[in-house]
Amino acid sequence: MKVFKFGGASVKDSDGIKGLFNIVREEKDRLVIVVSAFGKTTNALEGVLKAWFTGDPAYQELLDSILTYHISIYDGLFNKKDPEAVPVRDSFRLLKDYLKTGKPEDWDFEYDQVVSFGEIWSTTIVSEFLNYQGLRSEWIDIRKVLITDSTYRDANVLQDESTKRIHEAFNDPGISFFVTQGFIGGTLKGKYTTLGREGSDYTAAILANVLNAESVTVWKDVPGLLNADPKWLGDAQKLDEVSYREAVEMTFSGAKVIHPKTIKPLHNKNIPLYVRSFLDPSQKGTLITSDPALSRILPVFVRKEGQILLSILPKDFSFVPGEKLSSILHMFMAHGIKVNLVEASAVSLDVCVDDERTRITSLISDLEAEYSVIYNDNVEILSIRHYSQEAVDRLTGEREVLLEQRTRSSVRFVVR
Repeated sequence: MKVFKFGGASVKDSDGIKGLFNIVREEKDRLVIVVSAFGKTTNALEGVLKAWFTGDPAYQELLDSILTYHISIYDGLFNKKDPEAVPVRDSFRLLKDYLKTGKPEDWDFEYDQVVSFGEIWSTTIVSEFLNYQGLRSEWIDIRKVLITDSTYRDANVLQDESTKRIHEAFNDPGISFFVTQGFIGGTLKGKYTTLGREGSDYTAAILANVLNAESVTVWKDVPGLLNADPKWLGDAQKLDEVSYREAVEMTFSGAKVIHPKTIKPLHNKNIPLYVRSFLDPSQKGTLITSDPALSRILPVFVRKEGQILLSILPKDFSFVPGEKLSSILHMFMAHGIKVNLVEASAVSLDVCVDDERTRITSLISDLEAEYSVIYNDNVEILSIRHYSQEAVDRLTGEREVLLEQRTRSSVRFVVR
């Protein structure tokens, strides 16, 4: 068995889904096909949620436009002319009823209840199309299989319960193609959860681990794993093979090619991960494995935008390291804020985090009882793996460097 994961860009229209069909029909092994929401549907649903949360009735029009988009994809795949035949209509009605009758509660909770529908709609249509084309497939509702805790928007998988349910759900020997959702899960009480943005890769890795898959392939709109975002650095080069460790370093630094949690489930069972182009499936792409064959080592450039640099100083000039350092970092965790970079000195602590302003404002309010807090917003973290001075000069240039960290193999800058 193999696991294929197709991101939103690869299934943004009917041609993309036909491309998915052309790829999977060439496989002789049984496949688990993990599919993200179509195109920018997740972003669109976030817009629906924001409007609904603020009491703006325009959320209904926004949701109608998402339905129209899905109908257009469906019409491009099938010869059916009955608009009521579109299989996702009932699911859209469920979401509309939820929004009409419910009142917004906690943002993170409501986010997962609303945004998780995107993957349900995409996989419903993909599975029906595969069957329509003669590839017998079974649609699996991963919300009933991948069981998580109730940490909404960044749920943790309950391994034992999920393992049992995964084996039960993906065990039909008469099925060659299982179609399921990435990014989403469910609690034991039946509430929907999400695994964090771009979490479909993580879903694929979990399924591969439990099912002892031969490999995982992530199909993207790039030729493989590159040493930089080509939209940022136009001369980015493909990395033919990289190690699990290198991939983890890249994703932690902010590379968006794969989800940061993807590697561990694969590493635990030595399952290779391929990153390949759905635009040109004939190419090999990049292999991520425990023992890569490295013909050359390129510098790897990663940019993490939308950051805030917080400087925390004890009002009594007491030392930050030790218990106070631990308590400060615990406060970040308690507010649901992930730390991307930390730099400690005798009487100060600098922390760089994603600009989630509401959470950060609440954190600062709590910190100010004991600490003075200043911050710089609109900053970026620039990271270079296998750096040289030439590579450093290229990235920093005339930019103001607010913080710098160096190790033997990596250098990171907070700049503006």
